[in-house]
Amino acid sequence: MNDLLLFVLKHYGIKEVLGDKNNPAIVEMFQEIGYTWVKDDATAWCSASLNYFCKKTGYQRSGKLDAKSWLKVGTEIKEPELGDIVVFWRGDPKGWQGHVGIFITKDKDSVFTLGGNQSDMLCVAPYPVTRVLGYRRLSKISIN
Repeated sequence: MNDLLLFVLKHYGIKEVLGDKNNPAIVEMFQEIGYTWVKDDATAWCSASLNYFCKKTGYQRSGKLDAKSWLKVGTEIKEPELGDIVVFWRGDPKGWQGHVGIFITKDKDSVFTLGGNQSDMLCVAPYPVTRVLGYRRLSKISIN
């Protein structure tokens, strides 16, 4: 999983552009994973970026733009390690909204993830432990 982390870290700090312009790197992520209709960086991109990074490094991916789709990818685990996937609920635990990122570490209150669309950028950010829906461990597949 270290190759996925290293690849994502090369993109650390990319962020949305305020106003009418868009960050081409974010738009390219959508294009690369088959969502050619997305032409802006304002569309929620946490799942898109993770799908992009997994595609580029040869890991399993959801292929979908909703964060909760990652609950069906890889193997469910109870104790995450650096590089595993963490899925959070947003709004309502049973609703469709969520967030997904790469597990970095946790303490008693927060889970720290590396992911896209965190404060409109790719960075490490804390999320409440109480919002975790699950942790997943990805396997290598072929790069397409």
